[in-house]
Formats: sequence, C-alpha cells, structure tokens
Amino acid sequence: MAAAYERIARRPRTPVVRSNLRHQWEKDRVHKPVEQRATTGATEQDTGLHVDDLVFSASYREIPATEDLARAFALPEGTMLLERTYRTRHAAETAPFGLVTSYLVRDLIAPNPDLLDETREPWPGGSQSQLHTVGIELDRIEERVTARPPTPGEADELELPPGTSVLVLRKTSYDIRDRAVGVSDIVLPGDRTEMLFTTPLERW
Repeated sequence: MAAAYERIARRPRTPVVRSNLRHQWEKDRVHKPVEQRATTGATEQDTGLHVDDLVFSASYREIPATEDLARAFALPEGTMLLERTYRTRHAAETAPFGLVTSYLVRDLIAPNPDLLDETREPWPGGSQSQLHTVGIELDRIEERVTARPPTPGEADELELPPGTSVLVLRKTSYDIRDRAVGVSDIVLPGDRTEMLFTTPLERW
C-alpha cells in the first residue's frame, strides 16, 4: 500500500485554482446562447483545460432532507430534495478533481422535468442556468471552507498520499427572495487545490 501511495504522490496532478469570481462569471453566462455556454464551464476555468480534456459523470436521486440539510434550506426535515452527485477528472488521470454532492428543493425545480433527469447533464451553463429555467435568479452565494483529514473512502477515491488533508466546502446559494435554493457539499484534495478569494471594493 505504501508503494502505491508513493507512486500516486509522484504522479503529476492537474492543479485547480478555485476563485470566488466564478459565480459572477456563471451568472453572466445565463443569458448567453446555449451553444456558447456549452463550450466551456467552471472546471475549465479552474484548471485551464478544455472541455474535450475532461471526463464527467452525474447521478441523481430524490431524498428527504436530513436535519442538517433542512437547517441549511430553512425547511422542514423530510422535505424532498434532489441529490446530485458529480465527478469530473482529467481524461489523462484517474482521480476526480473533487467530490461534489449538490442538493436542490424538488418542488422548486419540478416545473421543468428536465432538471430531474441526470441524462441532461452536463447542463450548459451549470446550476445557475438550470435554476433560470424555473424563474430563479441568484442573489448571493455563501461558501464556508474547513479542513480535516479525509475519510478512508475519500482518500481512496481522490488518490491522496498519506498525510494529505481535504478542504470541505459548504456552498449555499440564495435567490433574490432570500431563499436558500441550492446547497452543495464539496470535498477537495488539499494537494492540488488552491482557494483564491478576490473581493471587489466599492470606491468612496
């Protein structure tokens, strides 16, 4: 096992720089033609890769909100959510860039049945473009980042060398009515992920 981890540690891995400016970039693209939105996405922005360099998968299932998720959405426990699990990796690598689990309130997105269909992924323009199809505009996105040791399953899937921590990001999206309309839990490998925060300041 140690030798396997040593090989993983020596293998070049595509670095990922995740900037908070991505959210406005995604919102600006909502009204772009679908052909333009389909040419690139947030992962390409984070990695400098092209869409043809990436391998993407998505799986959906409906679940009742746990206590934690109900609190995040400010909804009753048991409210039906759509859980979406995403994995994206470089075609030349075997480990994904991160482990993404995203949640939407089923009743909010049900007016567009395509949003319940995993075969429609990857959706040009991402989640903000998806929400736009049911009349939802985002006002702000809150991201909380913590660090911890990975679970054995996370270390295995992310191919982490011993001693490598993960960054755990809880992303909550609020619409212009101040509702939490999307929650994502993202586990990022600490050996290849850089978090970049840029805060534009209004002039006096």
